[in-house]
Amino acid sequence: MKKSIKVIGAVIGLILLIVLIYVGYVFFSYSRIEDDLKIDVEQKAEHQSVEIGKDYKAVTFNIGYGAYPPDYTFFMDGGKESKARSKEAVNKNIDGVVDTLGKIDADFAVLQEVDEKATRSFGVNEVKKISDSFSTYSAASATNYDSAYLMYPVFDPIGKSKSSILTLSSTSIDESIRYSLPIETSFNKFFDLDRAFTVSELSVENGKKLMLYNVHLSAYMKDQAVQKKQIMTLFNHMKAEYEKGNYVVCGGDFNHDLLPSSSDTFGNDTSKDYSWLQAFPKEELPKGLTVTDFSNDGEAVPSTRNLDTPYKKGKSFVALIDGFIVSDNVKALETKVSDEAFQYSDHNPVILSFRLQEEK
Repeated sequence: MKKSIKVIGAVIGLILLIVLIYVGYVFFSYSRIEDDLKIDVEQKAEHQSVEIGKDYKAVTFNIGYGAYPPDYTFFMDGGKESKARSKEAVNKNIDGVVDTLGKIDADFAVLQEVDEKATRSFGVNEVKKISDSFSTYSAASATNYDSAYLMYPVFDPIGKSKSSILTLSSTSIDESIRYSLPIETSFNKFFDLDRAFTVSELSVENGKKLMLYNVHLSAYMKDQAVQKKQIMTLFNHMKAEYEKGNYVVCGGDFNHDLLPSSSDTFGNDTSKDYSWLQAFPKEELPKGLTVTDFSNDGEAVPSTRNLDTPYKKGKSFVALIDGFIVSDNVKALETKVSDEAFQYSDHNPVILSFRLQEEK
């Protein structure tokens, strides 16, 4: 009996030691990526400047790191899965994303959740795969977060993730900079990871600049004060650029409701509260900046779905959280969600048609 107790005690002690070593590894390997970081631009675009009065098209698309077909469910949304199902599945979904972007044929694309090297997407370099697919587009990729190996969930860990936000432009990008966003400082930071937005600077024919923003705000944040700081950091940066006389176009996954009420619009079950579906604070946008209105020929189309159950149109919890903010010197002609039925991601792409206006 005593020998059995000793063996059991030794096993428990070993498990505790392993847990302590792992916690130490996660804690001491954690660091935030440098703020105000200039990122490399892969310069391939044929156009040197953006024209005044010309109609352009931009698209924002959270590609869900190639993991989410319509029947996929995710553990952090109340589903079951944590990683993509296979490397082949990732490549199939990324090929679908590339095909979708090709059909949209936008002049500018801002993409989120583009993995560079991650356990969850079987090591597929999605940044390279997508960038190489657009040979006449300049590309600027910034690491959004680079996490330690996360043993979460325990029996199917999501692992290590290096994920980026990727900007493509048919006009040369003069410079692109990554700016850090505020994040929680509690233990939750190990799961919400780092956050950032990028600003890609493009020359305009009148000597001004088009500042093209790419952003992915936090989804699972518990501290709403920090959530507010994230969005105000973005607002203040755009305000400063607009006040310089530059043109501002910001696309991304805002993880805020861009409709008066997505649940009313799409008939969602409202018995649960989602941190990623707080009201977008339009009233706090600085003067001169506007969230563009959506138009889908009278029928609202969601830009994201909750991953608690496989997607079923008219039954799944859906919302509109992806879109664009523009400055007053940018004429927004139309903003619409491309209804891809969440075929390759848990998001649908959102398309903005716009033109830059000459100063009066």
